[in-house]
Amino acid sequence: MAARARLSRRIGAAAIAAAAGGGILLYGPTFSANDRGEAGAHISAIRQRIADPNVVVPSRATQASALIGANSANPLDVLVIGGGATGTGVALDAVTRGLRVGLVEREDFASGTSSRSTKLIHGGVRYLEKAVFNLDYGQLKLVFHALEERKQVIENAPHLCHALACMTPCFDWFEVVYYWAGLKMYDLVAGRHLLHLSRYYSAQESSELFPTLARNGKGRNLKGTVVYFDGQMNDSRLNVGVACTAAIAGAAVLNHAEVVAFLRDEDGKRIIGARIRDNLSGKEFDTYAKVIVNAAGPFCDSVRKMVDKEARSMICPSSGVHVVLPDYYSPEGMALIVPKTKDGRVVFMLPWLGRTVAGTTDSNTDITLLPEPHEDEIQFILDAISDYLNVKVRRTDVLSAWSGIRPLAMDPSAKNTESISRDHVVYEDYPGLVTITGGKWTTYRSMAEDAVNAAIKSGKLSPTSKCITQDLRILGGDGWDPSSFTVLAQQYVRMKKTFSGKVVPGVMDTAVAKHLSRAYGTMAERVAAIAQNEHLGKRLAHGYPYLEAEVAYCARHEFCESAVDFIARRSRLAFLDTDAAGRALPRIIEILAAEHNWDKSRKNQELEKGKGFLETFKSSKNAQFHDGKHK
Repeated sequence: MAARARLSRRIGAAAIAAAAGGGILLYGPTFSANDRGEAGAHISAIRQRIADPNVVVPSRATQASALIGANSANPLDVLVIGGGATGTGVALDAVTRGLRVGLVEREDFASGTSSRSTKLIHGGVRYLEKAVFNLDYGQLKLVFHALEERKQVIENAPHLCHALACMTPCFDWFEVVYYWAGLKMYDLVAGRHLLHLSRYYSAQESSELFPTLARNGKGRNLKGTVVYFDGQMNDSRLNVGVACTAAIAGAAVLNHAEVVAFLRDEDGKRIIGARIRDNLSGKEFDTYAKVIVNAAGPFCDSVRKMVDKEARSMICPSSGVHVVLPDYYSPEGMALIVPKTKDGRVVFMLPWLGRTVAGTTDSNTDITLLPEPHEDEIQFILDAISDYLNVKVRRTDVLSAWSGIRPLAMDPSAKNTESISRDHVVYEDYPGLVTITGGKWTTYRSMAEDAVNAAIKSGKLSPTSKCITQDLRILGGDGWDPSSFTVLAQQYVRMKKTFSGKVVPGVMDTAVAKHLSRAYGTMAERVAAIAQNEHLGKRLAHGYPYLEAEVAYCARHEFCESAVDFIARRSRLAFLDTDAAGRALPRIIEILAAEHNWDKSRKNQELEKGKGFLETFKSSKNAQFHDGKHK
């Protein structure tokens, strides 16, 4: 079969086509005009299940049984490899089209790139600048499309995503005019997908909004700032939410399960399934599927080379390093973004989950399972932000630091192999194996749509409906609003066990109530009920709102199978404060052991794995050296 490649650069056409030709809205209480007939009844049932706050996510054992049951006589329509944002998005898209779907992930959902992002849902201001100055219509289409998807991601998971004000400092009047005009154009391009209008603030107003922003120094004076809006998310919880939503809709999703080989048809010309190893039990089994979608992110080339060792690479890996600092570095609700530092890189500081995330743009890297930030990269970030702050920037303030690998895509069928795409690539270079890679978190939904379209074409599949994910609320999002936390604060208490074993009541304070509401949406009451009724209301770490009850809930309802799953992806403690995560590990393991019936050997293994994982996060405690500059 001739190789097929497609660089997908669309703007609003897909949305218009879906609305005109069969897009089905999946908000719980909202029904599309296309909800008719058998397919409509199926979609309505899925919608109601996802919107039900008492819905039960199928267990991991149930998911494994479904994959084992997909034999050659009764294969899946689609088997997805990779449990990141794109992979789980593919599973959700395909299953809501009425296809039989399975997904396997070697580690955990969001264990790679999807939990190590910048936490921004953005349209791409830099792409717009390139589009204007280079007269590049392709870049402009990228911005149009990303702005459309940005709004959809926020609306589909309102508890996990929100608009964020982003401040750009200007140190001469040319910069004021330049950034104001550019960001007004960004507003214009967003059109009906606009979050909020951008505006100019004087130097005095800017200092009031961002008290740690330096007004003078380095031979320059602040003339003012331009503030615009993009989106922000809790990336790994959104990823886990998409996986759980897919499971509720009928997909068999299995984390800690690895593809070790592919199955071919009798002629050896088409992939018809995969040999899968359950990394928790060590057992292997065959799962058959009409099409396999490779959504393994940075590792998609290694999957492709399992089929063809001579396959041309599609990935140009790029790493982004981020450091986490105390909350006083940035005010709540306001980010600082400097489009061009003295060496030409972007630097940013974002408030996130009560702390400050700082970072820079991409740099070249090698592909590894657990990328680690280098000390010089951490020092560069601290140097860069110190140029714009009036607070002393100290290495000892770094609570956590991590590196994420972004899989920039190259079209393997392109004549110019140096052409790297900022968009995504869908490619089938072997019959039955469709690869999707590239892109960014903001466009994960449309990437999944394109991959499913390609899978349908490859396997001649027969979906019962068109793509319906554009308006599909993620689990916990339907019926949620920002005031939902008040129900938790008023109706629940945190029953806590003291060291002596006595149970005492504690207040469901505002910080905890807001955290639970934001992290779990309409499922938060179930977590609060565990805290109250099972005496798991104690905080896991001082200064953080995470409760013991969350460990139990995630083990039961979110496929949390290890301590690292919890500290890194179900909660964000490892990313926010490495030392606090380390102190919480023993209690987390104790609760998981009770939920999963672990023996002493497994508990010891979990503790060692957790400590090893946290060592890859270069907090001040884990720093390799100090040069004295940021002590």
